[in-house]
Amino acid sequence: MLGIYEKALPKDILWEERLRLAKKLGFDFVEISIDETDERIARLDWSREERKQLIQEIFETEMPILSMCLSAHRRYALGSRNTENRETALFILQKAVDLASDLGIRTIQLAGYDVYYEEKTVQSRNLFIENLKKCVGYASSKGVVLAIEIMDDPFINSMTKFYRIKKQIPSPYLQVYPDLGNLSAWGENDIGYELEKGISAISQVHLKDTLKVTSDFEGKFKNVPFGEGCVDFAGCLATLQRLNYAGPFVLEMWSEVSKEPEIEIQQAKQFIEPFLKESGYLDKNIE
Repeated sequence: MLGIYEKALPKDILWEERLRLAKKLGFDFVEISIDETDERIARLDWSREERKQLIQEIFETEMPILSMCLSAHRRYALGSRNTENRETALFILQKAVDLASDLGIRTIQLAGYDVYYEEKTVQSRNLFIENLKKCVGYASSKGVVLAIEIMDDPFINSMTKFYRIKKQIPSPYLQVYPDLGNLSAWGENDIGYELEKGISAISQVHLKDTLKVTSDFEGKFKNVPFGEGCVDFAGCLATLQRLNYAGPFVLEMWSEVSKEPEIEIQQAKQFIEPFLKESGYLDKNIE
């Protein structure tokens, strides 16, 4: 299955229009964004009627929302030294799980930051792990999987670092969400080995291109046109196929405010589909 990130689609349209457009462009599902803006965090407080309306639109358009990108924790970090911020982070997670449960979302992608706007310390790591345990406990009670994204940040920028956390929270409801772009941008990562190491915990995979981090360049993790970055899509997808990964992929883009987002999405899809086809991921049926 190939999904599309909400932020690739035009921003100021209704959900029914967004779902219909995703279907028109040939995607199988949409990944909803709950980012750090007040506007998108407010979605966690959608009323029962608003949720029922969206569920109806999902059925009418035959376009599900199967995953959620929960990046609000950049602003309200689980590892923050500020008690109020940590409490808000936990409350956001609880409401996100409730929303996911109502809408039929299977996976919530968590940003793999202990903190983003604060200094990283041993304590911020401790607080992150302590609060992540609480989050996993709540998500498991609702049958929703939390998947930590491999990030544009050194805290969790590899499968190896994810497993340092996973070892302390050995729950089937804590998994990993590799971003092939982020994973490839860090020069110290052996990409094939990292995918092999993480295969048993991969819930979904983000597809995007990036520019590598070097000694004199901080890398570029967003808005790199497909084919102009460092990601070996053929190699990564072939590796995932060899490892029998059969889960969803999500095309991650930020074209929601572009002049011609549909054209940009079509171009990206035309770039990535041959790699998916070559590795056996398109039109895959039970055999």
